[in-house]
Amino acid sequence: MEREMSRISQELVDSGLAQLDEIDRRIVAVLQVDGRRSFTKLAKEIGTSESVVRYRVQRLERAKILQIVGIADPLKIGFDLMSMIGVRVVPGRLESVVEEIKTLPETSYVASLAGSFDLIVEVVCRDTAHYNQLLTKQLHRIDGVASTESFLILEIHKMAYGWGVGEQNAVPIAPSRPGGAGAPPADPAP
Repeated sequence: MEREMSRISQELVDSGLAQLDEIDRRIVAVLQVDGRRSFTKLAKEIGTSESVVRYRVQRLERAKILQIVGIADPLKIGFDLMSMIGVRVVPGRLESVVEEIKTLPETSYVASLAGSFDLIVEVVCRDTAHYNQLLTKQLHRIDGVASTESFLILEIHKMAYGWGVGEQNAVPIAPSRPGGAGAPPADPAP
């Protein structure tokens, strides 16, 4: 059974689109609201067996479609500085810069962009001194970082992760590069 789950999970990733059926969508939707819900309660709520729920959750996790984590507001638990940093990268160095930035423990989000910046990086620091050290002694010294611009977060007005999976039949899996394997298909013509 373990081998079969791995094969199915890999097929979900390789296909570029994860075909979620109604049970998968309902499981994901409920877990987006309450990630601590037991398999037993989840099964009763969606009208299936606990073993089906357990199997489906494990399959979605292995395919990297679902990740169950505890989310805390860092500004409310003693981290006094949160910032988004726009990073401009020397041409040809994006992948190596991304790999190095991802290793910094202060980073919680790293994404490639189209526009004025090549990357946007979310960081959480204890205080201004910690942020200054991160920016000047670590980030600016990464080979390939051309410049940065900081956007300090003063207050979080909304932090949500429940984005309507029940409304879609397929959830796109982010491609490793534009137009590469896993890229979602173009929108059909009207």
